[in-house]
Amino acid sequence: MVEICKNCKTEVAQNYCPNCGHPTILKRIDGQYIFQEIRNLLNFEKGILFTIRELTINPGKSIIGFLNENRNRLVKPVVFLIAASLVYTILNDFFHFEDGYINYSDNKESAIPVIFKWIQGNYGYANIIMAFFIGFWLNIFFRKYQFNFFEILIVLCFIMGMGMLIYSVFRAFQGLTQIKSMQVAVMVGFFYTTYAIGQFFDKRKPIGYVKVFIAYLLGMITFSLVA
Repeated sequence: MVEICKNCKTEVAQNYCPNCGHPTILKRIDGQYIFQEIRNLLNFEKGILFTIRELTINPGKSIIGFLNENRNRLVKPVVFLIAASLVYTILNDFFHFEDGYINYSDNKESAIPVIFKWIQGNYGYANIIMAFFIGFWLNIFFRKYQFNFFEILIVLCFIMGMGMLIYSVFRAFQGLTQIKSMQVAVMVGFFYTTYAIGQFFDKRKPIGYVKVFIAYLLGMITFSLVA
């Protein structure tokens, strides 16, 4: 029996449309469908653990490979950053404490506390916005390299996502043990960020790591001032 594809209006005599591949009969939504949607959202089938491992061991080489060779091995960078920020937010809400990288004082006559409170409640989106500022400075400091601004943004999505996971580990440790460790987390986070981005540009030049550190600080300061 010939039917009409509901997606592209092509005549279909099989289970799937020969033109667009759309199924003739959609499977009913069940628990398995919901689970698959969650997997697709977080890209677990592409290896989020593999992505974390690669960004830990060889961050520069892995990201260059993503940009120039194969974009299917690692989780998509923006999704990775948002997912990592979501993990941080969930842990933060669970343990009920917050002393994030941006602090504010209550002032009912100013809009600044409202803006910073939004930032602390939406780290995923705030990190993407902050990446534009950090990327601006990195693009200036490393303008002689062949990478454009948008490629640098991809680098930052990966690296800042790893930074949020590092902070998440220390948050969980502090919440479980009540041992204050966030100062150590900040140091580890900055060390990793400097190391990873420096590796991406040129791991052989020590001055490159210094430039990364300065650019990252300038980006955070610029972001805070604009906010």
